[in-house]
Amino acid sequence: MGKDNRVTNVVFSGLGGQGVLKASDILSVAVFLLGHDVKKSEVHGMSQRGGSVTSDVRFGPEVFSPMVPEGEADFLVALDTTQIEPAKHVLREDGVLIDPGVFLKEGQTEKGLDKDESTPVTRRNLNVALLGVLSTYLDLDEQTWLDAIRKNLPAKVHAQNAQVFALGRDLARKT
Repeated sequence: MGKDNRVTNVVFSGLGGQGVLKASDILSVAVFLLGHDVKKSEVHGMSQRGGSVTSDVRFGPEVFSPMVPEGEADFLVALDTTQIEPAKHVLREDGVLIDPGVFLKEGQTEKGLDKDESTPVTRRNLNVALLGVLSTYLDLDEQTWLDAIRKNLPAKVHAQNAQVFALGRDLARKT
């Protein structure tokens, strides 16, 4: 989030059931808690059958439209590597792509996360881990993020999601 008071555009892209909408909800709550105007839109498509899902989040001092115009996303957060290509047209030329690759071993797909005991990141919490990566680019304090995560997820998963959020932040800082 820039200090120039402009609108920040974030697009989440993934497959049905991956938590695209939940990730956009968490970001929306976090920026709202800090007093920003926030607008959000969703495209579900065939989400119940594992189809593409996108959600746009726009925030800043004043936002007029919930839709991120093509080529104007500051960030594209792809929850599935197969969704990068269909969604990358929304990303600005100097925009940032955040994808699961940071958590995957060579040749591993997102499904393999559930079998990989070397990391607490699973397909169920990958969205929060990627929010951890995104958080390093935005001027939002960590406590606000954790508050937004708690407001959007059941208490029984708060500790695990705080852990993967921190892991995402740490991995982003190392790269």
